[in-house]
Amino acid sequence: MKCLVVTPEETVLDVDATFVALPLYDGEIGIAENHTPLVGRLGYGELRISRDKNVTSDVTSYYVEGGFVEVLNNTVSLLTNKAVPLGSLNLQESQAELESALKKTVQTEEQLHLKEQTVAAARAQVHLAQKSAGKS
Repeated sequence: MKCLVVTPEETVLDVDATFVALPLYDGEIGIAENHTPLVGRLGYGELRISRDKNVTSDVTSYYVEGGFVEVLNNTVSLLTNKAVPLGSLNLQESQAELESALKKTVQTEEQLHLKEQTVAAARAQVHLAQKSAGKS
């Protein structure tokens, strides 16, 4: 099965995989070979890609931030705003982003919605930065 991760700037990943776990807007999903076709809305969180038949070994992890996923013909295609290898996340920067998002003032429903999205993304990034640093 192929796993393809694309951001507006670049193709981040194009690899063979045996299993892919990814965050959807309303939960997490695991995808193995011959999965039923689907289109879903990505959430904020960890993308895990296994390249070995033993799903727990040889796992590559990324932080992804929203977008869409399509599963079709043994290809998992993610179109996301942001895809960062877990080891590249900076805990202090992630915490600063969260603090900044929490301090934003809102005056309209639209601003409230944007603030909630920004806070959710920042919380997911902090969680994964802590996990990557061994602090979770």
